[in-house]
Amino acid sequence: MAWQANLDLRYTLHGPRVVAHHRHDGPLRILQSLYPEGDAICHNVLIHPPGGLVGGDTLDITVHAASGTHGLITTPGATRFYRSEGALARQRSQLQLAPQARLEWLPLETLCYDACQAENRLTLQLAPGAELIGWDLSALGLPQAQQPFLRGRLTQHIEMPGIWLERAQLDASDLRLMNSPAGLAGRRCIASLFLVCGTALERQRKQRLLDAARALLDNKDPALAAGATSPHPQVLVLRVLTPLVEPAMQLLRAVRSAWRQELWQLPPGIPRIWAT
Repeated sequence: MAWQANLDLRYTLHGPRVVAHHRHDGPLRILQSLYPEGDAICHNVLIHPPGGLVGGDTLDITVHAASGTHGLITTPGATRFYRSEGALARQRSQLQLAPQARLEWLPLETLCYDACQAENRLTLQLAPGAELIGWDLSALGLPQAQQPFLRGRLTQHIEMPGIWLERAQLDASDLRLMNSPAGLAGRRCIASLFLVCGTALERQRKQRLLDAARALLDNKDPALAAGATSPHPQVLVLRVLTPLVEPAMQLLRAVRSAWRQELWQLPPGIPRIWAT
C-alpha cells in the first residue's frame, strides 16, 4: 500500500515569539516547537514515521513563513528511498517566504537505495527582503554496507521560478555520468548548500559570503571536491562531491554557520536533535 502524506507548516508572529502552526494528512508530523535561541527563532523537527519511501509513495510538504518570522526545520535522520519494482517515489517540498522572513531548511541526508526510483523536488518562492539558507545532500547506495547503487534513478530538482533551476537525472546505468572525471568520478555523495534571497545581494555582502565559504574550502578533506559560486544575483551555491556523507555534511554545517554569522549576526544555532 502506497503512502500519500501532506504537511502544511506556517510560521507567524505572536507578540515577540515566532509560532509554528501545522496540519497534516497521513504519516508526516512536526514535533513540538523548540526555542534554544530565544523566542525570535522557532526550531522544528519534521518526522516521517514509516522511515522511508517506496514506489508509489508521495510526500507533499508546504512551508509558509510570514513577514518577520524566522523558522528552522530539520529532520531526526536520513530520508530513505527504498527499492522499487518500477513505481516512482516522490517527495515534493514548497517553501514560501513573505517579505523580511527568514527560513533555514536543513534536512539530514537522502539515502537512495539500490534499485530505487526517486524524485526529490524543492520549490522556493521568496518575496522581496526574504532570505533562506538551505541544503540538499543525496547519497547513492550504501557503500559502507557494501550495497552499491547499481540500478535505479534519482531525479533531483531545486528551483526558484524565474531565478534559479538545478535539475539532475542520476541513473545508475549511465556509467559515463557515474564514473567519468566529467561526471561523478566514482563518488556517490552529492550536496548543495544554498542561500536564496528575495532581493539581489549587495555586491560586497555577496563577496564576503563567498570568501567565507572559500576560506573553509582551503582545509577541506582531500577526497572532497567543492566550489562556491553565485549563478544569479539572488543566489549563492556551494556544491560538493565526495565518496561519503560525513565529510560533505561537515563542510555544509561549517559554511552554513559562517553564512549565518555574516548574514544575520547569529551564532551557529545547532539544532538539539543533531547532538542526540
